Amino acid sequence: MDRRTFLTATGVTVATAGFRPQLTRAGADAPKKEPTKFLIACMTLPYSRFPLARALDGIKAAGYRYVAWGTTHKEDGKDVPVLATAAPPEKAKELGKRCRDMGLDPVMMFSGVYPEARDGFDVHKQRILQAGAAGIPQVLTFGHTKGGNRRVWVDRFKELAPIAGDNNVLLVVKQHGGETGTGEACAAITREVNHPNVKVNYDAGNVLDYLDKDPIPDIKTCADEVRSFCIKDHRNWPKDEDCGPGFGEIDHYRLLHPVAATGLTMPLACENIFAPLVPRPENPAGVDALAKRAREFLEFVTGGLQRRE
Repeated sequence: MDRRTFLTATGVTVATAGFRPQLTRAGADAPKKEPTKFLIACMTLPYSRFPLARALDGIKAAGYRYVAWGTTHKEDGKDVPVLATAAPPEKAKELGKRCRDMGLDPVMMFSGVYPEARDGFDVHKQRILQAGAAGIPQVLTFGHTKGGNRRVWVDRFKELAPIAGDNNVLLVVKQHGGETGTGEACAAITREVNHPNVKVNYDAGNVLDYLDKDPIPDIKTCADEVRSFCIKDHRNWPKDEDCGPGFGEIDHYRLLHPVAATGLTMPLACENIFAPLVPRPENPAGVDALAKRAREFLEFVTGGLQRRE
């Protein structure tokens, strides 16, 4: 699937003049009760202790067709960015081609900066340009766990929105504690921005972790704004820790049900795949096994929900 097709399927219609997307709202222009096309992806993030090449090989071997770029990987003992902030868009294009040549379609990348940061606008703009060149449909951002500055967020997102539109990219904001710790809070911002290229990514693990709030009622308040998920589960007992989907306390059937019949295309990017209470694997083969398990779990959940729909 190319980026243009992806954006159309996610509720953004690409106009023939200037390729400026316009929103297609579920319940209005979008067909009703069409199954959502879930793209089950694995982030390279769980492989951050290993080289990027090994991460991509492992994700492919675990049966994924889609990948989301993480932040850094160990290369010769050093933490090296997957894609440096200052890297020219051409470098992103090369990495995108590298992934696709392996049979992995990249669907998401991190902004790597808080929206309210001093250089927040410039970095987000550069990430959007990189994503556009690489054919990556979504750039993920989130705020500081201690809070943010709503006015700055709204103003910057309004400036970034047309740039994202020109590059056929969605800027998606997820929950990360503080004032933007819930989907409801993130959706209030994206609704105020009111642009089809600024939407919500839902991270249920963060909602339960940072705020100790049940994500199931929360997602119902923002489902119409959600365009992707960071898949991460969480346990409060017997130890407070994040974990892979199905290992925690979050009911993924209830979590995905509000968005299971949108007619949109929606990435589910596995950010945490690890088992609670036990040490993380010391070798990449152990990460591969957990990545495969996460994919299979999500395939069962999404397949079951959409059969029911």
